[in-house]
Parts: sequence; structure tokens; C-alpha cells
Amino acid sequence: MKRKRSCLRAVLVSLAIAVCLPGSSLADDAKAGSRPWQQQAVEYARIMSRVKWTPVADGMPNRRGGYFEQGTEYTGVPYSSVKTVGRCIGFDIYLKTFLAAVENPHSVLYTEDLSGKVSNAATYYGKVCSTFTSYALQCASPNRSTHHGPEFRSGVVLVDPQSAQAAEPGDIIFTPPAKPGGGSHVEIVTAVEKSGERVTAVRVEDSWPPTTRNLLRDASGFDAHISSRGRRLYRITDFDAWRGPNKAESFQFPNYEEDSATPAINRVLLLDRGDWVPYYRDQPVKFNVMDKDSQGVESLVVKRGDRVVEQIALRGTGVIERSLTVCGDYTAQCVMRDGSLSPACEFAVCDLDLRLPADAPTRTEPWEIQFTCRNLRAILVHLRSTKNLYDRYDVWLTDQDRRRGNVAIPPGLVQDAGPVRVWLVGENKYGRLTRQQEVVVE
Repeated sequence: MKRKRSCLRAVLVSLAIAVCLPGSSLADDAKAGSRPWQQQAVEYARIMSRVKWTPVADGMPNRRGGYFEQGTEYTGVPYSSVKTVGRCIGFDIYLKTFLAAVENPHSVLYTEDLSGKVSNAATYYGKVCSTFTSYALQCASPNRSTHHGPEFRSGVVLVDPQSAQAAEPGDIIFTPPAKPGGGSHVEIVTAVEKSGERVTAVRVEDSWPPTTRNLLRDASGFDAHISSRGRRLYRITDFDAWRGPNKAESFQFPNYEEDSATPAINRVLLLDRGDWVPYYRDQPVKFNVMDKDSQGVESLVVKRGDRVVEQIALRGTGVIERSLTVCGDYTAQCVMRDGSLSPACEFAVCDLDLRLPADAPTRTEPWEIQFTCRNLRAILVHLRSTKNLYDRYDVWLTDQDRRRGNVAIPPGLVQDAGPVRVWLVGENKYGRLTRQQEVVVE
């Protein structure tokens, strides 16, 4: 089977491919109407930017250096660059998993603080600008903000003219780093308002501390925005080419149907990671018996499939911790005082590991990564240079790779010598887990 892989060093796409007829412009093309994926992108962006949630305890950190306040309603998911330490909302976990964790005062949202441990991070669950736009644009794995444009992807061009009058929903605004090695930013256009044929305002949404932003700029304000800081307004002209093999519909996450539904959050029992969530086999599972409606609880029943693993007698509410060493799908629910069963929390216990070559691989020769995966399906190996932020690649795993338990990295894929971080990503119906190791490529 031919390997699916995306190399982010794509050839610069000529602006000419966006021209349908000689002398036409993207502004003319916009009058023909939007494409189906554009409306989907707007709807999916708003799943993350319009969600409302209220902390039930103090202690949840935010990226501005403070904390989200107990009892205050917030709009949009938290901004946090969780990397492999925390979990990305929408890609690693359902939105409802985050919302369940919000309702548990003993969840990782309140007990874990990534500030100072992971750059540009705060909450254990979060999103950043590139994961926000990648989610909206129906990617299976986030594209870095710098890798949205034609320098790295096919099927995308610079909008001509660079003006509100040419803007369309689904367009991308990229802000390059102010200095080499600095941070970049990406936003998405979600609405264009018109009076007759003239654009009067453009709505732009993005992930921005502490949560998300939803800004409606008049036409002149939008023009001023994209003409400063070296910003560029991009348009995806070939949606399939732009995504390549990185298509959400080919995988279990993102799951837009689940994320757009209103979840029923358990009021009797929640997990330290919320609900509907995977755990590593070496992670303790903490059950918070809350009984918010004071019905009375008698015992906690933990099952793997249909088999009872443990039934724990309860003396009121509180946190119970267990280490579960057998991989599988689990449920936990309480037996109430009247003999009825509470709603169940669902979670998975999984194993994921990778082995890198004992000797340093070279850029000119193929090399292999071995992996093991239990109760997960390995889907992706992601490689990123620690020296060059633009030097990063995805290798999508095939069924043959999964059967063999190894994947070949082709010669020439990694361009720069030096340390390379290797991420192995696996998923199941509850979410994704990622293991990271580092190798020096010569």
C-alpha cells in the first residue's frame, strides 16, 4: 500500500491557479457563492468560540497569568498550548469531556497548571490559534499557524486584492513572527456583511488568551488590520489539496457531531479528566463521587466491558483513586440509596509506546520507528525539529504499519540535522493519546 504522508515543504503555489478567466480576480469569484466546506468551517469554528461554561471552583489558570473566576460565565474554550502534556480540545478530547471536567472541582482543570512547565500553556485542556483554525477547516491533526499558506501547502493562494471587498468566510489571516523564532498567529473569517455589492464589515474569530475572540471590524478597520504587521489574507481554492491526507472525516477525531450536541453531564460522579476520556495504563483514575442532588450513594461499581472489576462501599461523597492495569473500555457508576444506578462515566485504559533507533539515523537513509498500541489505533507519527520551527512532517500510518508495529521514515523527509521530537498519536472512540521521544538525526 502506498504510504500516505504529507511533507510540509510544499512548492510555492502560483497565484495564477486561482484565476478562472483571464483578467478575473478572487473578488469576482466570490460573487459566485461560497463552497460547502466554507459554511462548515464557520459552523465548526463557532462550536469552539460560542460554547459557554462556568468554573465551579477557583484555581483554573488562564494564559494571561491569572485564574478563571469561580461562578463567572466564559465564552469560548480556554487558550492553552498543551502540546503532549495536556490535551487539545476537539483533537485529543471531545468538547463534552472539557465541559464535564469544568463541573468537577477536583478535575485536572483545577489541580493541574501547565504555566511555566509548557511554553504558552496554562490549563490542562485548551486550544490555540492554529488548533482553532485547523479544527474549523476539518483537519485530522493541527497545522502549525505558519503552515496554512502557499509556502507549505497546495490549494491555497493569496487573496487579490488584499481587501475587505474580496474577503470570504473561510479565508485565513496569517500574522508572521515579528522576529526570527518568534510567535506567529492565524485567524479565520467567519462572516462578511454587505450593503448592496459593497462589503461593510468582516467578522474574524480566533483563539486568543484567555479564551477566543469574535471581532466584527468595519471594512476600513479590516483593511487596516490585514495591512499591518506583514499580515496576509489567504484563500483555500482546493480544499482536498490543502488538507491532503490530513482529513478529519478519515479518523474518529475531530467529532463535530458529538462536539455540537448538548451533553448530559453526570451529577453523581465525574472523573479527574471529566468523562468520555482515555487514560494511559500508568495513570491513576480518580473518581469524584459528588452526589450533587443529595440522593444518597451506597457504592461505586467499576466495570471493564460487562465484567465488574471492583465494587467499592461508600461512606458519603469524596475522591476515590484506583490504578487500572488492564487495557479496555470501562464504566463507573454509583449504586444509590434507593437501589437505582446513577448515570455511568465512560473511559478507556490504553497503552502506547514507541522505540527509536539505537543509533542516530541519517537524513539520507530510511529509518524505522517501532511502536506498541493497546486499546488505541495508531494513526500518525509527527516529527518536528527543535532547531527549525518550519521543519516538521507528518507520516500517516497504514494498516500494514499497524500490523507490523513499525513505520519507515523515508530518506530526505527530515531536512535539518539535529534533535527531532517524535510524536506517536493513537486514537479510540474516547479520544487521543500521544507519546513523545527525541532522536538526533545526522
